[in-house]
Amino acid sequence: MTSTRRPSDQEAFDALLRHRLSAFTRKAFATVDPGATYSHNWHIDLIAEYLEACTRREIKRLIINIPPRYMKSISVTVAWPAWLLGRDPSERILAASYAEVLSLKHSMDCRLVMQSDWYRRIFPGLQLTGDQNEKRKFVTTARGHRFATSVGASVIGEGGRFLIVDDPLNAQQALSDTQREAANTWFDQGFSTRLDDKENGVIVVVMQRLHADDLSGHLLAKGGWEHLCIPGIAEVRTVVDFGRVKVIREPGDVLHPARESRQAIERQKTEMGSYAFAGQYQQRPAPADGGIFKAGWFRRYEKPLETYEQIIQSWDTASKPGQLNDPSCCLTFGVRKDGFDLLQAVVRRLEYPDLKALVLKQAVDWNPNAILIEDKSSGQALLQDLRRETKLPLIGINPEKDKITRASAVSAMVEAGKLALPTQAPWLTDFEMELMTFPNAPHDDQVDGLSQFLNWMRERQHAPEIRIRRL
Repeated sequence: MTSTRRPSDQEAFDALLRHRLSAFTRKAFATVDPGATYSHNWHIDLIAEYLEACTRREIKRLIINIPPRYMKSISVTVAWPAWLLGRDPSERILAASYAEVLSLKHSMDCRLVMQSDWYRRIFPGLQLTGDQNEKRKFVTTARGHRFATSVGASVIGEGGRFLIVDDPLNAQQALSDTQREAANTWFDQGFSTRLDDKENGVIVVVMQRLHADDLSGHLLAKGGWEHLCIPGIAEVRTVVDFGRVKVIREPGDVLHPARESRQAIERQKTEMGSYAFAGQYQQRPAPADGGIFKAGWFRRYEKPLETYEQIIQSWDTASKPGQLNDPSCCLTFGVRKDGFDLLQAVVRRLEYPDLKALVLKQAVDWNPNAILIEDKSSGQALLQDLRRETKLPLIGINPEKDKITRASAVSAMVEAGKLALPTQAPWLTDFEMELMTFPNAPHDDQVDGLSQFLNWMRERQHAPEIRIRRL
């Protein structure tokens, strides 16, 4: 007769730590910060589920945005590398933060976990070498390693199957265009190239949002990244359903009320200011009501009118013919007696011949009374060519002052309810986001197109002719 021995409670718990990253993270927290009280919440499980998916290579590019002090570093930069190396001592991990001292702290915390009695019990096969067991880098006998570096530092000669970036900027650095661009360039041209396996390697970026063009914004604009965004306060009804985690957040729900109540968060918002709070807590680097343009200022229309007094198109073109970095934008407005309806926004990255073709197509589609084009750079060449080749109602605009001043000058018109947006349109979210985040957004082409149109309308004393337009 064969008997099956039931595992002891200790054996069952050890098995749980080996197979469930969330349980392992909780145990690691007690080791790294033994004097603190651990308060569990669903978001810790959710982060672990995403990281387990990364471990299985189901996700290879992951961005996690979450407020500060919600266990992001322990979860991603301390516990996960230790768990990876325990399961496979040959894994190679590179981890970076904005400051060397912070990178070294994460490295030492990870090593502290790996040298604990409970860790060596559940992962007896892992051994650290005696000659390469340092703060910056420790190596296993299976030649796996965890290497710590900082943003901007060279990582020549080092590589990994897992790359982690934890807070590439602090709040002060994020205010500097130069430092943001340096961090993004360091990632693009340096750190991201250190993957040992370009096909199956994994990169995880975890941070709080600090600016619309921080590393998260920079990478999300490129596309191809899985995005786990966890705001401190839910702004819309959100259904979280990933792996073993299923949660519904209603508008106003705080992320972890046992740790930080709504009242505490509101106090934090007062102390930080709405701009910083919107980025660091809400993962939206602009206040909900906007900056220069407030969300509550925009009127809404269900469907366009059958007739408009005029149809006006406003173009903001890329600064150089053939430039791919900045898009060109066409906004089409219907002019009514008491204001303007934005009928369409088209944003494209185009080389000059395709840009000219798009101007012609938009003119055919809408038959506008006037086409406003900024009379400089590619817009100047566009005006010259189109005037020579067509009879389109082209108007060259010579902008005065800077972008922010021009946008501020027309903000009163928007506040007065002169501009109406549709209740829904495929382009609407991108348009609103750019306006709400201006002047901190990575692109401002639609803002320029809007301010160009509104300034032109404001400066017109008398329209030469009013024609009723039927759509």
